[in-house]
Amino acid sequence: MSRDTSSPSPDRRVVALAGNPNCGKTTIFNALTGLRQKVGNYPGVTVERKEGIAIGQHGEEIRLLDLPGAYSLNAKSPDEEILRDVLLGRRDDTPKPDVVICVVDASNPERHLYLATQILDLGMPAILVLNMIDVAEERGVRIDPDALARRLNVPVIPMRASRRQGLPELRIAMSLADPPPSTHRVPLPEEIDRLLEEVSETGSGVGHTGPPHAALYVPGRARERLDENQEWQSHLIAARYGAIRELCGDSFVATGAERQTLTDRLDRVFLHRVGGWLSLFAVLGLLFFLIFSVAGYPMDWIDSAFGALAGWVENAMPPGDLRDLITRGAIPGVGGVVIFLPQILILFFFIGLMEDTGYLSRVAFIMDRLMSRVGLHGRSFVPLLSSYACAVPGIMGTRTIDNPKDRLVTILVAPFASCSARMPVYLIMIATLVPDERVPVLTKSLALTGLYALGTAGIFAFAWLFNRLFKRGESSIHIMELPTYKAPALRTVLTHMWERSRLFVRRAGTVILGASILIWAAENYPKSGGDDPAIQLEQSVAGRLGKAIEPAIAPLGFDWRIGIGLVASFAAREVFVSTMSITYHVAEEAESDELRDRFREATRADGGPLFSPLTCVSLMVFYVFALQCVSTLAVVRRETNSWRWPAFQFAYMTLTAYLASLIVYQGGRWLGFG
Repeated sequence: MSRDTSSPSPDRRVVALAGNPNCGKTTIFNALTGLRQKVGNYPGVTVERKEGIAIGQHGEEIRLLDLPGAYSLNAKSPDEEILRDVLLGRRDDTPKPDVVICVVDASNPERHLYLATQILDLGMPAILVLNMIDVAEERGVRIDPDALARRLNVPVIPMRASRRQGLPELRIAMSLADPPPSTHRVPLPEEIDRLLEEVSETGSGVGHTGPPHAALYVPGRARERLDENQEWQSHLIAARYGAIRELCGDSFVATGAERQTLTDRLDRVFLHRVGGWLSLFAVLGLLFFLIFSVAGYPMDWIDSAFGALAGWVENAMPPGDLRDLITRGAIPGVGGVVIFLPQILILFFFIGLMEDTGYLSRVAFIMDRLMSRVGLHGRSFVPLLSSYACAVPGIMGTRTIDNPKDRLVTILVAPFASCSARMPVYLIMIATLVPDERVPVLTKSLALTGLYALGTAGIFAFAWLFNRLFKRGESSIHIMELPTYKAPALRTVLTHMWERSRLFVRRAGTVILGASILIWAAENYPKSGGDDPAIQLEQSVAGRLGKAIEPAIAPLGFDWRIGIGLVASFAAREVFVSTMSITYHVAEEAESDELRDRFREATRADGGPLFSPLTCVSLMVFYVFALQCVSTLAVVRRETNSWRWPAFQFAYMTLTAYLASLIVYQGGRWLGFG
């Protein structure tokens, strides 16, 4: 049962989980909180904030924070800045933890103990969790938790989080009345210690008091004084790793019985120069078979359910604007969002499964060289590929990208992928283009391939451009860690899937509902006084807007009727077809054939055909590049935590679509095509 954590009790102990990415921290968080958790963003940034209620050994409620994964307290990313600021009590929106649980991958202790020892140096009450001890043992390492606990003076809990082994012991440690702070300190190099003493003696206002390393995390004259010595950070890092090696020497003992692990055997296949690509294509083939094919069944059920609901309301209510608002505005608007839910559930289940098993890092590793040619990270591959089904789950899938600028670039270019919502527009235009009654399969395939290729070219071209605009002067170095393979924690995967889906329906859905109502009102007011829906549409706000933008879109080969479709399809691209059906008096059940014939019969003011081959191609090119999807903008707003980026995205994609369509139409006319 979900429990509200928005108004925490002041009596609850606050416990924070901290650790490197891929250490099993989130698995532990989900095991301790279940569904008693809340997911959002930290104010002002796109870093995810997870908080929940855990039950202690004596039934008491504990407020649990899952802090962002980080490698160091010397912050170089928003995730690390938030981790540092929460631990130091600098954030007004998050309480300073009473206890910190430092999660360490026991199979890679030297790397993961770097952050853990930094946290312990702050002098906070702490618990050290050694996760994945089974993997360490497979690698021939014998761990002595008691020896480590004596050295650090904190509880040390061996765990296998994916199997919930060690969870009771962790609950007991969390429930200790007065958990001890660590007494372990990494000694400062002599030159740094001397500089701190000098700063303290000159009265900088910082002083060398409190936790031994606190001054290193405080801005001001102390930091400026230290920065005069260009190599102090390198000396500090070397000193810390030296202390960690000494610590590991007492507690992590190599037995010489190392054997080939499952990770070693699987990586021989999944990272092979040929086998890796074949495996990737097989996994992605299964994913997109499920997204495009299997998801179609529940999507049809959802569509039928909303259609039945609209029919029931239509029969239950008297005719009027209120009924039309509900049946043609609100219900289709909500249904247009919920219908994508099966695809989103499948996508996030697969992403969660691949991430929890460790395979997603291998996908990023394989794709990194190819994607880096245009400045993208390997982790951008799955979200971009997902966008060919729908940009909404694809953009939500960018949360797996650690670097904020890589993630932003991926979000900005993802809508260029030709999603399924563009398909109705493509198909009706291809059918109008071809003089025969039936479009040959080869013709349709070649045309669709060309459109998809054009969108893909847009992805790579603008990714290359944005990479140079947003990262000018930066040296982008990525640390790509390949975690140990492990059996997925199904509960963690399902929780991840549930949280993403719930946020999608709740937040994006409300924006879609409001936009759909506004578009309905624009198509129905002011009233024309007649029963002809085409006349009503022409005299409505949407119709007048279509006529108002006609001078701007005429160079693209469009008239005011196509302009109405462009405006209406901002709610969703496929709305273009239904809007054109109203304009040309075509019943919905016969739209695919009759609408094509009406398009072929439509004429301009000079008597020439409106939907000439050149106009059809121009319109398809426009839809390849245009961002005609309010749900995508809503999700971009959610993921970037700002309206600035969706506004920029809409502007640059609309301008690109306009220029591309203009070049096609005017260039075609210049070459003599009609």
